[in-house]
Amino acid sequence: MDTPTAADGYPFAVYNTAAALVDGAGILLAWTAAAEGLLGRRAEDVCGRPVTDLLADPAAHRAEAPAPCGSEVREGRATLRHGSGGELEVLFRVTPLSGAGHRHAPSHLILAAPADVIARWREDHALAGELFAQDRIGLAVFDASLRLVRTNTPLLPYTGVPPDLRGLRLGDFLWAQDAEMVDAQLGRVLRTGEPVVGFTTLARTLEDPRGGRFLTFSAFRLQEPGGQLLGVAVTYTDTTEEHRAQERLAVLHRATAALGGSLSAEQTSRDLADVLVPAFADRVAVDVADAVFDGSEPVPDRYGRVAQRRTATAGAGAEEPGSEAPAGGDDLAPPPLAQGRGFLVRDARGSTGDQAAGWARAVPGARSAISAPLSARDTQLGTLTLWRTEPDRPAFDEADLVLVREVAARVGLALDNARRYTREHLAAVSLQRSLLPPATADMAAVRTASVYLPADPVGGVSGDWYDVIPLSSARVALVVGDVVGHGLRATASMGRLRTAVRTLADLDPEPDELLTHLDDLVMQLPAEPGPVERAGAAGGAESPERIGAAHGPDRGRVLDTASDGGRDSFAATCLYAVYDPVSGRCALASAGHPPPALLEPDGTASYIELNPGPPLGVGGLPFEKAVVDLAPGSVLALYTDGLIERGEGDVDEGMAQLRERLVRADALHSPLHGVVQQVVAGLPPTRLPDDVTLLVARTRCVPPEDTATWTLDADPAVVAEARELVARQLAVWGLESLLFTTELVVSELVTNAIRYAGGPVGLRMIRTDVLTCEVSDPSGTQPRMRRARATDEGGRGLYLVAQLTSRWGSRYTRQGKTIWAEQPLPRPLPLG
Repeated sequence: MDTPTAADGYPFAVYNTAAALVDGAGILLAWTAAAEGLLGRRAEDVCGRPVTDLLADPAAHRAEAPAPCGSEVREGRATLRHGSGGELEVLFRVTPLSGAGHRHAPSHLILAAPADVIARWREDHALAGELFAQDRIGLAVFDASLRLVRTNTPLLPYTGVPPDLRGLRLGDFLWAQDAEMVDAQLGRVLRTGEPVVGFTTLARTLEDPRGGRFLTFSAFRLQEPGGQLLGVAVTYTDTTEEHRAQERLAVLHRATAALGGSLSAEQTSRDLADVLVPAFADRVAVDVADAVFDGSEPVPDRYGRVAQRRTATAGAGAEEPGSEAPAGGDDLAPPPLAQGRGFLVRDARGSTGDQAAGWARAVPGARSAISAPLSARDTQLGTLTLWRTEPDRPAFDEADLVLVREVAARVGLALDNARRYTREHLAAVSLQRSLLPPATADMAAVRTASVYLPADPVGGVSGDWYDVIPLSSARVALVVGDVVGHGLRATASMGRLRTAVRTLADLDPEPDELLTHLDDLVMQLPAEPGPVERAGAAGGAESPERIGAAHGPDRGRVLDTASDGGRDSFAATCLYAVYDPVSGRCALASAGHPPPALLEPDGTASYIELNPGPPLGVGGLPFEKAVVDLAPGSVLALYTDGLIERGEGDVDEGMAQLRERLVRADALHSPLHGVVQQVVAGLPPTRLPDDVTLLVARTRCVPPEDTATWTLDADPAVVAEARELVARQLAVWGLESLLFTTELVVSELVTNAIRYAGGPVGLRMIRTDVLTCEVSDPSGTQPRMRRARATDEGGRGLYLVAQLTSRWGSRYTRQGKTIWAEQPLPRPLPLG
């Protein structure tokens, strides 16, 4: 036979429990259909027989037989014989019936069910009872209309929930949106039968909506054994603290991520305020010590207060940052926070003690507030203050204070990093600016203007450089260079190269010779440790090899300058030009650098044809010098590749655009400082692909009447003649006041040339903003100044020249050497 199971329902119910009537003598009088199904015996087969005949072993279990036993209800266990021959263990109950008057009158009702069904029923009953009896896990039963039938604990552990919930819907005491959220989930369970597991929702009461409580519940449908829908059962737990802990952890995570995005104190403060509002607070103010912005160490005053600046604010009605933050000790500022623990005001509307602190009530509608110091290395760098104003948010608590202190500690480290970076950045910028000449220069040979724009406006340092170097005989050297890479390393390399160029320029070599010496120097510079960095790979700048190939005969050829052994190669480009205002001739050479643009006085714009050599540091290939004649008023534009390579097209297109911009800026006639600004005006205001350097020079010439040249024989007698020539020329120029010094200088230089070098001897005087005297001879021996002893008859000539002039030196020429000396004029001539 089929044995009933627990799913068939509860035992001893009339629709699934076997029942029989027996008289006082234990004779079966009636047999239900359920009994027939249970034992597989028909009523006509068992009625009229003793009930003990149903036992599997009547003799052994007669004491347990469900026989009449007076007027008491008796329960027991028995093993019955099934109609199929098997055995069935049952639990039974014998209940006496009233009105039994004779032997055959019904006197007892026997109910029986399989023992395993009864055991499961008892377990289910005990489980349900214990669930409703405990208070750690909430249990609620809703009927099919989603009205509460029964619950073991209050739905919400704070005010606003009625003590008796029977017959109420959730919407009767919860906010409509919260009740609708839960009803939607329970309604789906009723419709589909699919349970809901681990659903978390916010529950707020109509009476007290203070942030509410987060409940995590699971729900399943309840049905009778016949399939009739009874309702839905819900288990729930209060996970508010876990949820808020997760929210705090998420705020801490977002704040930490935001703090790593900038080394600017302003940006760091703004990012922090944006993270905290509205996720954690309704209003936030970040005050940063003034010292942080200039990289210095904050120093408290004698009251322990640090001058602070309100750097960032967030929240409805927040004031604009930038104002001076209230000092500690002011009623509107938190007290000194040197102890690093911060302050918590739970009720900013209080009237006594810390609850009445002015800083906590400084924000209109503030309900609670927290203030924490922003410190690093026991130094206060600022203050973080938060307010909650919304009525539906809970007040700050101790856990919130712990979170704010943790955030403040990380902000303090970020501000300290920003302070240190600012200090180092200012030092780096000061270093680089000190390595570059003034933006404008006005001298006898040229008038110049320049502009430098770093690719990184925040870092502000890189490897581009320019220089205007005054040379002897009124000449000038114009230099532009580019060290591959960015940052302090490139700046340091640039400083070394610029110093080397100035040192070599003092020797007055030809441009190609200077680049050769400079290339040898670069080859000897130690490589920096690190991954191999091919030229052009740093900072988005095009490699100097590509620049050299782009403008040379081997266009498109790329030279490999990477060093071996995993050490970075050093690469740089340089253009060196020397302009002589006396002859109007410009000699220039390039080491992988693009050619300068030339605007002639008739308006023609072009580029000087050059055969650029390889970038500095490659070696092995010669540099070629180009010589061009420049008319007075011509404009030379020297630049770095960042100006012609903006990612807008190829180099040729960029050069064409530069030429057009120079023409539009009227570089021939407009002030040069305005010209350079107009040329770079179209560059993006944000980060550039590469550094941009532009040096513009407008040429001048020395009129023929301001020079005088003579050729002298190698005879000591011509020294007196030289003095006479100089005296007559000074009289023509109206410089008689310089006669004594000039005659002495010329006498010493001509005498040395005749004595040590022979002839012919060249003598030239140039009048510009200074008076230059030159003596040339065919010897290649470099003169050397020495200090003569008291008994020496000679050796004092160059010493006297050095003492009587402002500047002197010598330079090699193709015919020998030239020694020159300069004297300032009594009144400088106006330059044309």
